[in-house]
Amino acid sequence: MTPALEVRGLEKAYGSVRALRGVDLHVGPGELFGLLGPNGAGKSTLVKIACGLVRPSAGTAAVCGEPAGSPGAQRALGYLAELFRFPDWCSAEELLTLHQRLAGSAGGAAERAELLGLVELADVAGRRIGTMSKGMQQRLGIAQALVGSPRLLLLDEPTSALDPAGRRTVRELLEHLRERGVGVLLNSHLLSEIELVCDRVAIIDHGEVVAAGAPSELSRPGGVEVETNAGRRVFRDAGRDEAPRIVRDLVAAGEEVFGVRVLTSTLEDAYLEAVGR
Repeated sequence: MTPALEVRGLEKAYGSVRALRGVDLHVGPGELFGLLGPNGAGKSTLVKIACGLVRPSAGTAAVCGEPAGSPGAQRALGYLAELFRFPDWCSAEELLTLHQRLAGSAGGAAERAELLGLVELADVAGRRIGTMSKGMQQRLGIAQALVGSPRLLLLDEPTSALDPAGRRTVRELLEHLRERGVGVLLNSHLLSEIELVCDRVAIIDHGEVVAAGAPSELSRPGGVEVETNAGRRVFRDAGRDEAPRIVRDLVAAGEEVFGVRVLTSTLEDAYLEAVGR
């Protein structure tokens, strides 16, 4: 199947500054892909190239098989920038109508109603954006990015302004997009959110991919933790397969076991190790 996004040997230099140094990655249809890295790592440059806003110095980027920036790629792409601003005087309904015209979407009122429902804003369709909370505006921005049924969605920090309930709404929306076969490139500093929703991640530092894979593949064993009547005990060198033996030994030694947990490193641990922080 044609990838929603395919990047090969991507390089970008701004004068003497090399923002990207031969990046390779692909996002499959229906795949939720997390793009991680410190500020200045090259993430925004990669996203701008995929949008057609910046030309690469070398390498290629394609959206649904079309060269990035071409009319075909633009039609297949939805984008929400980290720092966006919609007119305060405009209503949610009017904003989506405007973006339908810009995107050439013939979805009409039915599409607007569906998108506002997806982001739980159906009951405020006529409300002025200037009176909405930051979280509501963030969800409206996601609805805007979905106008025209794009096959690839680029989201830059989409949950940064949301409360826990709003983040859950976005997670449920991303699951829905996966079922519809929409590929999503998610750029976020909220590693716990990335770990919850993304199928794969790539960690970029100094313009290079320094680690990539499923969040579970990037984690490392951290031992076995056992809660007993004598307190919490951690067996750092033990793995999952050794947990039953550890419990048997503790019980045989007269201890009461109340809980067992296999420890692994988090995505945050893998991130910090990959970028050398």
